[in-house]
This record gives sequence, structure tokens and C-alpha cells, in this order.
Amino acid sequence: MTDTVAAAPDSGRSLWKALGPGILFAGAAIGVSHLVQSTRAGASHGLALIGFVLLANAVKYPAFRFGPQYSAATGTSLLEGYRKRGKVALSLYLLVTLGTMLTVQAAVALVTAAIFLALTGIGLGPVVMVAILLAFCIGLLAVGQYRWLDAVTKVAVGTFTVATLIATAVALPRVSGPFVPDFGTFTTADVLFLAGLVGWMPSAIDISVWQSLWTLARARQTGDRPTVRGAVFDFHVGYFGTVVLALCFLVLGAAVMRGVDLGNAPAAAVGTQLVSLYAETLGEWTRPLIGASAFLVMFSTTFTVVDGFPRALAVLADRFRGPEVPEEATGEGDRRVYWGGTAVLFGGSLLVLHFALSSLGAMVDLATTLSFLTAPLLSLLNHRAMLGAEVPPEGRPSAALRWASWGGIVAQSAFAVYYLALRFG
Repeated sequence: MTDTVAAAPDSGRSLWKALGPGILFAGAAIGVSHLVQSTRAGASHGLALIGFVLLANAVKYPAFRFGPQYSAATGTSLLEGYRKRGKVALSLYLLVTLGTMLTVQAAVALVTAAIFLALTGIGLGPVVMVAILLAFCIGLLAVGQYRWLDAVTKVAVGTFTVATLIATAVALPRVSGPFVPDFGTFTTADVLFLAGLVGWMPSAIDISVWQSLWTLARARQTGDRPTVRGAVFDFHVGYFGTVVLALCFLVLGAAVMRGVDLGNAPAAAVGTQLVSLYAETLGEWTRPLIGASAFLVMFSTTFTVVDGFPRALAVLADRFRGPEVPEEATGEGDRRVYWGGTAVLFGGSLLVLHFALSSLGAMVDLATTLSFLTAPLLSLLNHRAMLGAEVPPEGRPSAALRWASWGGIVAQSAFAVYYLALRFG
């Protein structure tokens, strides 16, 4: 297949061809933020935090949408939009990526390894299991690149979504209050946990750049560049799917694990508890099926993150060198940088786990809070790129969406300032 793609006509067939990057978004998002953070929220506070889950998804919606929309409208990646705003924007994104990539990868890989160990009973240490999983993901990407990334993630997300919806329907009658947060009883620890919950709900803003790159890679795979309508349709499939599943995990945590402290449990124990969450709700006979599904979705998260960070670094290196040509944009970037970034991600994640394995909750909170604090900056970069002169009028956001974007940036900034004042004041 050639590196050049043509704009696809706006039809049902083109919408189907565009479908893929949104599923990859769901595969990356439906991980720690859902399995761990949403479940912890339900276990600790019942359904009282449901409003914060919905609010987090609402204020981040424009920033996430602008990733694939920019690529469909311009034929280039969102990082080209950053470059057009100046190399300072590229440098800021580089700093954010380098500051979060190791902790994020370590956290999602650790949860994946914990579930696998709980499911199989294999007597390996968590760090060794993480090393095996990361090596396996890297091997799959070396052989299949985007094609296998797309196929594996679609199977994992589809299987796990069905299992989660069934489990939630069965568990729903068991849910009891509270249904409204009692802020008078909130401790500093509760607010810090809330920052972590919001930080990765539905995921870190970094993924908007990844989805932009995946949109270009999908176009190269199919030979058709999606229309803005097709890219937004694909985005909505993944985004609103993650919202529904976040609520499902909140319900499951409130129904089955009410009062259970997931925050300070060792990694292997959390893996066991998460698998038991489903088995207790649907019946013991479902443990192998549900356990395998839980592992699949966390594996898809690990898989997409293993690809996402190096892919972004590879394209970022190219953007520092010069502009991106729409007819030649593939979402791939410098392959030497890609594999170098992959090696750093592999070794660095293992080092992080070696020194921070004692508490899964603390590990996850650190990664999610870093993402939470950097979210306003990345949202602002996305907003400026989407309003750039290179975006044709038919591809630009509506006035309502532009105002919603500004509202999201202000809300995220205010919450970040409040968090810092509480944490260090």
C-alpha cells in the first residue's frame, strides 16, 4: 500500500472504514481509570461520585474530539498543529510526555500483570510478569504494526464490553446509597483520590494526539482518508462507550465491593479482587470467562500505551525537523525514534516498578495525578490547533463546541489550582 491516501466520500462505507481509532481510544481508556479508579470510587463512596465521573468526561470531550477531527480536516497529525503554533508548543508536549510516560506505562502494565497472575496462579513476581507482557506487546507491534494493534484491540474491547454490561445489569439491584456526596465528611485523602479519578477519566489528554496519529495510520491501512463526519462518528463510538463503562464499574464497585479498601492492597491482591468482582456477581462459573475478559481489556490498554508513547515521540521528532505534508502523512514517524522510545519505555517502566511496587493505589494515584495536572495545558494546545488557519471552514468546530472547549480548559485549570493549594498549601 502506498503512503498517500485520498479523501473518502461521506458514505456508510466510509464511516465503517473510519472505525478503528475510536476503538483504540476505548482500549487505551478502559483500563486503570475504569477497572481501578471507578471501582474504588464505587467501593468507597457508593454512587456519590457519579457526577464527578460525568463532569470529567464532559469537560474533556472537546480536547479529545479535536485530535481525530484535526487529522480528518487537514490530513496531518495534531502534532503538526502544535508545530504551526511554534516549537514551544512541541517542547511543552515533549516535556509532558517524558514526565508521564514511564509512570503511566508502569501502572497499566502492573494492573494487567496482577490480573493475569490472579487468573492463572502462575508463581511469578509482578515485575517479571510485567517484563514478559511488555516484551510480548513489543513483539506483536514489530510483526503486525497498526494492523494487529487495531485487530487485537477490537476483539478485547468487544468481549469485555458485553461481559461488563451483563455484570452491571445483574448487580444493579444490589446497589444502595449514598447517592449524593457529603462534602462535609470529605478528607484531604478523598480530594486527592478525586484528583486521580478525574485525571484519568476517561483517560489522559495525551491520547488525543495518539488518536490523531491512529486516524492517519487507519487511513493509510484502508487507502481512504476519513471525512470529518466519519472521524467524529468513530470518535463518538469509542468516547461514549468509555463513559458507559465507567458508570458500569462505579455500579459494580458500589454493589459488590462496598467498603473494601482497594487503595492500599498489593498488586496481586487487587488483581484477585477485580476478578472476584465479576465472579461474585455473575456466579463462580463465570470466573474464567470474566477473568480472561478483564485481562484482555487491560492487555489492550497496555498494548495501546506501548504503541502510543513511542509513536508520538517518533512523529514529534519529525515535526521538530520540519512540516508534515498532508498527502504523505501516515502517523508513523521516524522508526528509529519509535523503537528507541520503545526500549526506553520498556526499561524505564521496569525501573519505576522496582522502586514503587509496595502499593498499587499509590502507583496509580501518582500516574493519574500527573495526567490531571497537565490536562489544562494539553487541552489549550488542542484548542489553538483546531482554530488554526490551516483547518478549512467545514472542518472547524461549531461556536458551541468552541465555548465548551474554553469551559473545559477553565474547569480543568481551576481544579488543578485547587488541588495544588490543598496538597502544598
